[in-house]
Amino acid sequence: MSPDVSAEPGSHLAGESLSNLYQDRHAQESPQFRAEIWEVLCDLVFQRYVKPEDTVLDLGAGWCEFINAIRCRNKIAIDLNPDLPKHARDAKTMIAPANDLSPIARSTVDVVFSSNLLEHMPNKMTVLQVLRECNRVLRPGGTLIVVMPNVRYLPGRYWDYFDHITPLSHVSLAEGMRLAGFDIVRVVPRFVPYSVKSRLIPKSTLVLRIYLRLPFLWAIFGRQMIVIGRRRGPAERGPGEQPKQE
Repeated sequence: MSPDVSAEPGSHLAGESLSNLYQDRHAQESPQFRAEIWEVLCDLVFQRYVKPEDTVLDLGAGWCEFINAIRCRNKIAIDLNPDLPKHARDAKTMIAPANDLSPIARSTVDVVFSSNLLEHMPNKMTVLQVLRECNRVLRPGGTLIVVMPNVRYLPGRYWDYFDHITPLSHVSLAEGMRLAGFDIVRVVPRFVPYSVKSRLIPKSTLVLRIYLRLPFLWAIFGRQMIVIGRRRGPAERGPGEQPKQE
């Protein structure tokens, strides 16, 4: 059920190796079902952070399910996977590493979205570089949304993937985002299950809709986290306001 399908710019794999890895890993999954999952996730969760006039960057866009489903004016998809342009429906695509977004001008993006990306970085300093690049391209007050496995609730299976290198919890991720110039506005330590192949919840978008509307279930089944930050600037957090943790 979880969005575990992004290709990872900035990782130790690229080009044909990266393409082959993800083709093999997700060979048994239905692209249509994955697209339907993302339509539900965008409809019920992520669209609230995106305005119709926004420019949205999907960092580590993979098969472009998120960027295809989200509703906004301008779309950018970035990944190292050379298959990226095949999957984007109406987004501008760039083959580039996540820690060097130099093709994108400073302060030109409203929302950066990243799913299952940062755990593939070679170390935490590279994670910090990625977060700082997100900060650079975002407008003041712009939003960074990060979804990824939470190692605190997935200590064993986290390492089942060859390209999982850098473990993060919701605490360490939030700390890194603050170091990169973000104020943390929402932390969900347990959000969705680890994989679309999870046995805990059937493959049903109806079940997913029910699940997303019942947050008490997240604490039972959730293995991936959401941390949302806002770039400091004219719209930065007022005195005394604290991030929301769920």
